[in-house]
Amino acid sequence: MRVFAALRQRSPPLAASLLALISRAGREQIRMSSSSLPVAAVCQMTATPDKEANFSACTRLVEQAKEGGACMVFLPEGFDYIGSNREETLQLSEGLDGDIISRYSHLARKLDVWLSLGGFHERGHDWTTDRRIYNSHIIINGHGEMVSVYRKAHLFDVELTSKGVSLKESAFTVPGPRLVPPVQTPVGKVGLGVCYDLRFPELSSALQRHGAEILTYPSAFTVATGTAHWEVLLRARAIETQCFVLAAAQVGAHHAKRTSYGHALAVDPWGEVIGDCGGSDVGLTLVQIDLQRLRDVRRDMPVQQHRRDKDFYCGLD
Repeated sequence: MRVFAALRQRSPPLAASLLALISRAGREQIRMSSSSLPVAAVCQMTATPDKEANFSACTRLVEQAKEGGACMVFLPEGFDYIGSNREETLQLSEGLDGDIISRYSHLARKLDVWLSLGGFHERGHDWTTDRRIYNSHIIINGHGEMVSVYRKAHLFDVELTSKGVSLKESAFTVPGPRLVPPVQTPVGKVGLGVCYDLRFPELSSALQRHGAEILTYPSAFTVATGTAHWEVLLRARAIETQCFVLAAAQVGAHHAKRTSYGHALAVDPWGEVIGDCGGSDVGLTLVQIDLQRLRDVRRDMPVQQHRRDKDFYCGLD
């Protein structure tokens, strides 16, 4: 500091130039430090009953994400297809050892990128006798290996007559039997949900208690429910668990009978939206996952430490 003060007295222009150089170097260091954070890609697409077209669209998104620096890519519910009726939905389904998952495993291995495949139409364990499926969220690592499968627990059986929404997922889908532990990935420890699971805070709280730093809700929200509830639910889950929330989404018209809301979203542990794909176009948002931000939020407001034991909350039962 004494040397710099002497230089400023003897040659103010030189001192000013040196200060500017130091400032630029500092900014560059900050930029490089920021860019070293892991990047997640949260994707938005418009699936149809055409499985080949859907795979091509998802491949383009994954390749674009990789070019943007993402180490993990999140695809939405129904990434494989969205059928136009019950029979088509069942007929197009596959097992985990089928062609679609094999192709995504190859893609992950080729690009050395992790994939979150949310809402795969997986043929159930009793497929030959009852012809029912699971709605399965699959994690594939950069070696192309399947490391986790969560089967959606809460099924969307809803009749919103005033909104023109009528869906009965349980007519052909088996509810998943259990939660699965959060998965350690290059972006952090990821807890798995699917779409309608978003409305059940018990699920997100359980995942947070078991170490989740990121919650995922790949979805295909209807326009009516999305307009009313999508963002507020995602932000609520982030705020109450102090986790990042990443929610890939379907957007637009899949066929004559169904349209999705879009707005694939990323939310930080303070509840701020840090990425939004909008409500009309296929695309993705790239977000840096700063786990120090998560630790800071949890340190400054230690909500989980303030939580009472389970017996307290069951006191009115």
